[in-house]
Amino acid sequence: MVITLIPAAPGDVDYVIDLKATVLRADLERAVGAWSPSRSAQRVRDHFSPAWTRIVRDDDERVGTITMRPEGGAVWLEMFYLEPVAQGRGIGSAVLEIVLAEVADRDVQLQVLDGSRARPLYERHGFVLVSADGVDDILVRSARPADAGQPHGGETVHARAGVLE
Repeated sequence: MVITLIPAAPGDVDYVIDLKATVLRADLERAVGAWSPSRSAQRVRDHFSPAWTRIVRDDDERVGTITMRPEGGAVWLEMFYLEPVAQGRGIGSAVLEIVLAEVADRDVQLQVLDGSRARPLYERHGFVLVSADGVDDILVRSARPADAGQPHGGETVHARAGVLE
């Protein structure tokens, strides 16, 4: 397994829309009681930025997306979606190791649905809950010194030029 993160192109917005529907529909129906495909698609279109979004590839297969959007002195981790076949295989952790190493000197924040199965993944990578409203949880990972390069959990990760081996 070789994980790479490649820059998104404007045309990738449709992939992100479809992937969000695949990954989040059931959670959104549970959390807010409804799913609107047109509203979900519009939210992705409104927030999609090829400048901050990358496509996750496992070998030569496209398996997900992640956005790291700077805001002030922090970074928002957004639109981190993995295809169902890529979940539970360590790909999410590998992607987080790559992107968090790139912004190790900045706080990283994210919003996740209350009760999301992804929350333990974020917590294993140093994110802590800072607020919750019954629908969304906001988690933050405080900046660590640049020399704190050992990944959480003790695994060894080799990342070069956006490639995880």
